[in-house]
Amino acid sequence: MYGAILGDIIGSPYEFDRGKKTKNFPLFSRKSEFTDDSVMTVAVAEALATSMDEHAIHDETSVKRRLVASMKAWGAKYPFAGYGGRFLHWLFSSDTKPYGSYGNGSAMRVAAAGWMTDSLEDTRELAVWTAEVTHNHPEGIKGAEATAAAIYLARTGSTKAEIKDYVVREFGYDLSRTCDEIRPGYHHVESCQETVPEAITAFLEGEDFEDVIRTAVSLGGDCDTLTCIAGSIAEAFYGVPEELKAECLNRIPEDMAAVVKRVME
Repeated sequence: MYGAILGDIIGSPYEFDRGKKTKNFPLFSRKSEFTDDSVMTVAVAEALATSMDEHAIHDETSVKRRLVASMKAWGAKYPFAGYGGRFLHWLFSSDTKPYGSYGNGSAMRVAAAGWMTDSLEDTRELAVWTAEVTHNHPEGIKGAEATAAAIYLARTGSTKAEIKDYVVREFGYDLSRTCDEIRPGYHHVESCQETVPEAITAFLEGEDFEDVIRTAVSLGGDCDTLTCIAGSIAEAFYGVPEELKAECLNRIPEDMAAVVKRVME
């Protein structure tokens, strides 16, 4: 979760194609701030952690009910975090039904699902549930499931080659392009199918946690979300330097930091 939130914060100044598509930039500036990606990452994490504590983590109905309640509660706490239009409408309406989205929001908030189970199968099941409460389009579900699976594989000792092979085989994403091939024509897009493969590629090419973050930002596009996804996988593979963990906690409110500590420490 540190990786996801750091990716969001570090990528936020360069969202909407505002960056120069370079790895050479200050990690933090006065414009570096958390967005909806971090808020919903925390919302999902809290819901899953509470379900785990109550021994209801395998109860689909209970988990989904808690996910909806948590997302709406955290959205009410931080209503101006930059939510997408359809999600914003769902967040502040009485409706609790999913709306068929394939936006990359399902993948950017799923990090906790990759840390809370003892099997890849359970991780994928949780990821599906976290997506389906809003993003129940097949591509929205796939994006969350692929991201969570990559996190699980990364934290349990799989190599990058094994992670890549699994994602390609199970989810059909094209991971054949290099970041140098992606970068020139890549632009701001908010779908899972045009964000998750690029984020995974940035992870695969990065040489350590910070390099993954810099590589993801250099691609441009929906930079905070792409880097959030890449960072969530990078954390599982490399860990996060202690100074960056401290920076993360210093840049989010205490209530959000409490959830991160609850899940990750």
